[in-house]
Amino acid sequence: MSYHPQFTITPALLARVEAIAALRERIQGATVQVAWIPVLQKDTRARNAHSSTAIEGNPLTLEQVRAVEKGEALPVPTRIRREVVNYFAALRHIENQAAKKRLTHEDVLRLHGIIAGEVMNQGEAGRYRTIRVRVGTYVPPPPEEVSGLMFEFLVEWWNKDSPVLSPVLSSAIVHYRFEAIHPFADGNGRTGRLLALWELYRRGFDSHHIFSVDEFYWEDRPRYYAALQAVRQQGDDLTSWLEYSLEGLQQTLERVWQRIQQFSASKGRTKLVLRPKQEQLLQLLRAQGSLSPRDIWDGLRISKQGAMDLLRPLLKAGLIERVGTLKHGRYVLK
Repeated sequence: MSYHPQFTITPALLARVEAIAALRERIQGATVQVAWIPVLQKDTRARNAHSSTAIEGNPLTLEQVRAVEKGEALPVPTRIRREVVNYFAALRHIENQAAKKRLTHEDVLRLHGIIAGEVMNQGEAGRYRTIRVRVGTYVPPPPEEVSGLMFEFLVEWWNKDSPVLSPVLSSAIVHYRFEAIHPFADGNGRTGRLLALWELYRRGFDSHHIFSVDEFYWEDRPRYYAALQAVRQQGDDLTSWLEYSLEGLQQTLERVWQRIQQFSASKGRTKLVLRPKQEQLLQLLRAQGSLSPRDIWDGLRISKQGAMDLLRPLLKAGLIERVGTLKHGRYVLK
């Protein structure tokens, strides 16, 4: 028996699909043959690795995750570092497999083996679970049903039926259904989010690999978990989950567009990979027009030195400038 997801195309959901399509078209048109795409891709990998591992409790900051990717030494436990290294390897794997049209059990097992290698609390990396598990109050199907459920989901629905749907819908369905089956003893969250991303890649939606939807989930983890739980409370109706997931994708694309504009603005100047606080600073400047140093310290809740560390690269890249007197100067977008 094939898996048949239940959902309703509501006006809100349809509006999200249309807004996402328009944003994607704008982004794809803007990024054709642009020299800084590799910089955006590297930035996106770091954001994906940071947010998805952070959801599961990894304590590394985004800057530390970037340092791990560069191979820099950090005074952190081996397992914490290994989780991030594994995730980068898994991202590279699905990027290399983006053109794959059909996925098999072996593909899912291999991806999990990369993600969970040497970091499992229980069970074995790359093998379906043989034990019962619990996720909060939710008890996933017993282990003897896992292989059959994965066959119905993966072979029957994902490969055969899902292509009739928009990739943004099928990606969200993949994400939820995988988490509901919870086929592994550990590492299901990271694997499920990567499978959802893989669906966007193989359907050609994120052809440049510059989207990091996991940031949206990480920024409000309680809402993320509540959205998953709501499907079960609603009798496996996925409508609310799809609306939530597409809200995240739309917000992600809006951020990508902002980054593209910022890179375009600095074309020919110093290229800059924005830190989260720098993005917040630029958003504040767009909203308020200009900011004093005190406005920046208070608005971002950072020290005077921390503010200068954020400002210097932005000034050098030509994204902002200081106007006014030495004593009463303010920062504005350039």
